[in-house]
Amino acid sequence: MGLINLYAKCEKLDLASRVFSNIQLPDLTAWSALIGGYAQLGKAWEAIDLFVKMFSSGLMPGEVTFSYVLGAFADVKETIGGRQLHSLIIKMGFSSFIFVANTVLDFYSKCELLEESLKTFDEMDEHDVVSWNALIAGHLSSCHYGEAVELLKDMLFEGHCPNLYTYSNILNISSDIPAIGWGKQTHCCIVKPGFDSNVVIGSALVDMYAKCGRLNDSRKVFDHLSSKNLVSWNTMLVGYAQHGLGREALEIYSMMQENKIKPNDNTYIGVLSACVHIGLVEEGWHYFNSMIRDHGISPRMDHIASVVHLFACRGQTRRAYEFIKSSPIEPNKVVWRCLLSGCKTHKDLVLGRYAAEKILSTDPKDTSAHIMLTNVYAEANMWDETAKVRKIMKEKSLKKDTGCSWTELQNKMHYFSTSRFAQFQGIDLHEVMNQLSAHLFDGGYVPDPIYSSQFEE
Repeated sequence: MGLINLYAKCEKLDLASRVFSNIQLPDLTAWSALIGGYAQLGKAWEAIDLFVKMFSSGLMPGEVTFSYVLGAFADVKETIGGRQLHSLIIKMGFSSFIFVANTVLDFYSKCELLEESLKTFDEMDEHDVVSWNALIAGHLSSCHYGEAVELLKDMLFEGHCPNLYTYSNILNISSDIPAIGWGKQTHCCIVKPGFDSNVVIGSALVDMYAKCGRLNDSRKVFDHLSSKNLVSWNTMLVGYAQHGLGREALEIYSMMQENKIKPNDNTYIGVLSACVHIGLVEEGWHYFNSMIRDHGISPRMDHIASVVHLFACRGQTRRAYEFIKSSPIEPNKVVWRCLLSGCKTHKDLVLGRYAAEKILSTDPKDTSAHIMLTNVYAEANMWDETAKVRKIMKEKSLKKDTGCSWTELQNKMHYFSTSRFAQFQGIDLHEVMNQLSAHLFDGGYVPDPIYSSQFEE
């Protein structure tokens, strides 16, 4: 049994499977070791298949087996199987084990089933920091930031000491809101016990400062990391790219090559985005081909969309279209929207109409495609066609989703949208926006008349 576990931990699953197959009657320990090996190496379905075979053989799972299999179900978001396994856990009386209960809670949180995760949490006899971390992480992944903050406060109020995963959750909250104040306070708390030497926490700090727009602070943290993994490099690269600092992003990529860091698919999302921002069309095309040729990375839909955006935003709409046609991946509406956006900017009526039709053929209620199509027609002074699309939108009751923003002020979350929060602490926000608009016009800003027409019901 120890040999199976050894091979599994050394990522030699073929050898672990060979040892397992030579056991005449494998016991629960052997099954669990092999199942855990597959689950921990991202081979979720293989782990689930092994569990089914074990259960069919008449062996009853134990708490370790349950934790591995539930983790596999969570990885592939297989909610039906996970719920069935939860029922088996209750039936066999394992739900009182905090180790197993935390695994169930983590499963529901990762599958973004927040009601079930809260119910599981409330039904637990006791909670530890792992329980709280799983619940907070679930709310974060579902973008329920306000609730995540309240849960964090409750956890601290109950006297649980934050660990590395707690600090990672806090940094994720600070990144996504963004809330630079919380991020800085958390950074101070991390430095005191020396957690900043941990590569996961260090990478989270780099990400937090980057998403808060503090690229200089992000780079300082990155440069002082005692050890860097691929996530650290990608985080810094993508942080620069997302803020339009394309040359700095490509500098990070060059440093990766100098340090013999092997890039992955996420690396090239950042590289292609950097090329888009600074208009390096041929360089971006070179990087895309190098990704496939030199590193053996199969392009994802995100890479296809990035290349289309790279071509289209520089007016090479026909080249973008030909690239879509030659791609082995069936394009989704994001890819066509990238082409449509470029056609709108560069007044390519024919391809713009075609891209819009492709989007609407898969999603007839795509509001943004309708709006962009009206802009294409308006740019070409085709007012009859513009009116037809607007009429279709009215008949289908299509309206653009209301934009929403949130921020942190004095340890409270505040939400803003065009339909709510016109007043904030006695300040008329509409009046503030009017004053900002006046400053824009005084500075010489001239709005594009195409975008001044709004669809209101």
